[in-house]
Amino acid sequence: MKGTESQQPKRVNAVDKESIRVFRAKLLQWYGRHGRDLPWRHTRDPYRILVSEMMLQQTQVDRVVPKYQEWLAAYPTFEALAAAPLAEVKRLWRPLGYNFRPERLHQIAQFVKRQGHLPETVDGLQALPGIGPYTAGAILSFAFHQDAPIVDTNIQRVIRRMFGIRGNPLRAAVKNRVWQLAETLLPKGQAYVFNQALMDFGALLCTARNPRCSSCFHNDGCQWHTRWREGETQEKTGTRAGIGTR
Repeated sequence: MKGTESQQPKRVNAVDKESIRVFRAKLLQWYGRHGRDLPWRHTRDPYRILVSEMMLQQTQVDRVVPKYQEWLAAYPTFEALAAAPLAEVKRLWRPLGYNFRPERLHQIAQFVKRQGHLPETVDGLQALPGIGPYTAGAILSFAFHQDAPIVDTNIQRVIRRMFGIRGNPLRAAVKNRVWQLAETLLPKGQAYVFNQALMDFGALLCTARNPRCSSCFHNDGCQWHTRWREGETQEKTGTRAGIGTR
């Protein structure tokens, strides 16, 4: 399930290059061994990536997998979805909930049918219904091979803990620092695998409750674990309607 959609960064969070290099290397090594095998990770098709990202908003992965497969069997392309009656599309979506999502997907499919393709820029994607900064970044990095950062609730939590970004995560200043660092962390040309690795790390190890610090590959370099965990054992995490954690 997805994390907080927020504004793109306006200020730089200072972290030394060696800390970034070490974290990148350890994370990618861990992901190579423990990353989740999910059906939408076997495609770069923009339509399939979009469908998965919309379904994962406020919905757990294990509920999305069977519906994702059922959906693609019925509507394998933008054109097939655009041609389908909206009432039928909404019925097939059930019981995922948040039933504005299939309507938005249907609208995007009709846009693509008219224009011929899905936009390949942040601004172009965010002009479409239901797509904010996170979803735009996910589509750009997972479908279009672009070095675009993403910040969902899992990734926000990982970055705040690893690099000691304190404060209320709902505040604009904190959001901006997290987005800036998410962009700084990206290894050039590896956004697809790195963003997936960050999400899996947050979902499997660096969880909101009862994080598995003893099993973490970077617990010796984690600011939260080594410096201020005791003071924030019940972290505040902010979400907004339409986006959650996965």
